[in-house]
Amino acid sequence: MRILVTGGVRSGKSRHAESLVPGPATYVAPGPTLAEDADPDWAARVKAHQDRRPPTWTTVEARDLAAALGIRGPVIVDCLGTWLSAVLDERALWDSPSAEAETVVRGLVEEAADVIRGRDDVVLVTNEVGLGVVPAHRSGRLFRDLLGRVNQEIAAACDEVHLVVAGRVLRL
Repeated sequence: MRILVTGGVRSGKSRHAESLVPGPATYVAPGPTLAEDADPDWAARVKAHQDRRPPTWTTVEARDLAAALGIRGPVIVDCLGTWLSAVLDERALWDSPSAEAETVVRGLVEEAADVIRGRDDVVLVTNEVGLGVVPAHRSGRLFRDLLGRVNQEIAAACDEVHLVVAGRVLRL
């Protein structure tokens, strides 16, 4: 099954995604690594996620989403929002014209979606950021708009989309 799990921050998305994989899996963390991010709150969140995973799971930190999705066996990607942030950082796209950022991200997402369509054992986690107020800053609007497009493209490549709100799951 190819499943996209979406929802707000701290909604229970990751726990739900992890529950969908019955055996050993590869957990792909495509966002900032602990070595790159000195934020102690981020480090604590990452550690909590790691401690929750079964010891039979392998963790891979990788920003090349298409390549990471090519790993054999069940794969969980957590999360597309942190992946997008890392892509925008890595390619210095935060201040570039929106059309340029969209072109780069679209190409990367199309590659990933093609790989997803060839699998039957992948769960992806993403953030649902379009339900709130319009962000006050350009970077927030850019991120929201791009992640909305990423989510649509990945959802189209999946069999199911699960929306998690307050720990409850709605299959869309």
